[in-house]
Amino acid sequence: MQLTYEPIIGLEVHAELLTKSKMFCGCEVVDSITAKPNRYICPVCTGQPGALPVLNQKAVELAVRVGLALECQIHVESIFARKNYFYPDLPKGYQISQYDQPLATDGKLLIETESGIKKIRIRRVHLEEDTGKLSHANAHSFIDYNRSGVPLLEIVTEPDLRAPDEAKAYAAKLHAILRYLDVNSGDMEKGVIRFEANVSVREAGTEKLNNRTEIKNLNSFRSLAQGIEYEIARQSEIYSRGGIVEQETLGFNEATGKTYSQRGKEEAHDYRYFPEPDLPPLVLDSDWIESIRMTLLELPDAKTKRFISDFNLNPSDARFLTSELSLANYFERVAAKSKSSAKIVHSWIAGEFMRYVNESGIDIADITLSPESFAQLIDMVTYKTIGGNAGKTVLVELLQNGGDPAQIVKEKGLTQVSDESFIQEAVTKVLNDNPSEVEKYLAGKETLLQWFVGQVARATKGKADPNVTRELLVKGLVERKK
Repeated sequence: MQLTYEPIIGLEVHAELLTKSKMFCGCEVVDSITAKPNRYICPVCTGQPGALPVLNQKAVELAVRVGLALECQIHVESIFARKNYFYPDLPKGYQISQYDQPLATDGKLLIETESGIKKIRIRRVHLEEDTGKLSHANAHSFIDYNRSGVPLLEIVTEPDLRAPDEAKAYAAKLHAILRYLDVNSGDMEKGVIRFEANVSVREAGTEKLNNRTEIKNLNSFRSLAQGIEYEIARQSEIYSRGGIVEQETLGFNEATGKTYSQRGKEEAHDYRYFPEPDLPPLVLDSDWIESIRMTLLELPDAKTKRFISDFNLNPSDARFLTSELSLANYFERVAAKSKSSAKIVHSWIAGEFMRYVNESGIDIADITLSPESFAQLIDMVTYKTIGGNAGKTVLVELLQNGGDPAQIVKEKGLTQVSDESFIQEAVTKVLNDNPSEVEKYLAGKETLLQWFVGQVARATKGKADPNVTRELLVKGLVERKK
């Protein structure tokens, strides 16, 4: 009998915090890709002898905000520790982090799965500093310390995930929450949020935990799911032939879709943690924590429930709209200005609007089309001033060049015509010019009706009212059947 294996997955997420200065010094936080290398550094963030760290209060505030949003217990006292290891991008030879007394513990995040809502337990949320950035070219290695010392938040789950899709759903949900809270830009291409997956497999039905591997620095939802999927298959194959999975740290090659070994997996004792002697315990005032709680905005789950109840949207449509705060806010502003139903507004935003956003690569927050103009256009289509295809044409013009919807419709001559004599002329010509399609329709291929509607729309340059067109086509086709 062939054994089946169950994956056990835990995630660690590292998110750079949106502060103006670094974690323990006053150096400016800059874009690690566009900024000139090694320009935003000082003795503290480059680990010079005698330099002393001073904690960034804003970083602590943002970390508390995340802990509260994840329903964690915020500890009024936490301890910074030295995590000792030697790597070229770590100038001090150690990283200031938190270990056995972190800022926050015991939280949760709910995700959607095929079998329903699942709770993923959050083990810990703690503060640390980011490392420098290594790059390699022509047999040389280059180090940029601009990123060294940037405030970093690490969010660690319990091993509650059981499939790549669950890990992807968790990562996407957490990504949205961090954006909602305005603590992280969410720009994965720039490495400001990175995922690390701890993966092991065991025989289905057992409680034994086998050796795990850690896939480091995954910077997209796709690579996260692919890396986990490959590792599950690799480990299952090893066990199926009687082998042992080595506990190690892995990288993931997106081009090959495979993991590769980087080094043996370290345990906590390998890092020789001890309390950071240059920083006192971090002691928070309970009233300050509560003041941060009062500033929390409506988060994705709550907003989704409200969209379902207030706008009569189905759960899938509501979750799409609340996946990004800027998208949810834009939808609400358009819906407030439109006389059309929220469902119609959603269909326009999810369709032509998002197609433009995705193809142009523009951020929704940078869209210049006002909600008032978008609402006006949607209503012009809903109430048949213009047809749907004409509405799409006007929307693209508005997104690209701006302007007034009514003026664009007038200039382009897109006003919808319901005059039967005008439409009848086009209907008659279309039926006369397409005898084989008429014959197929009369033989029972009634799906061709929509094709005929499209031909009339093309002949009238989108001006013909589709409902009148459909009525006249059916009438004309019935007459030809006699």
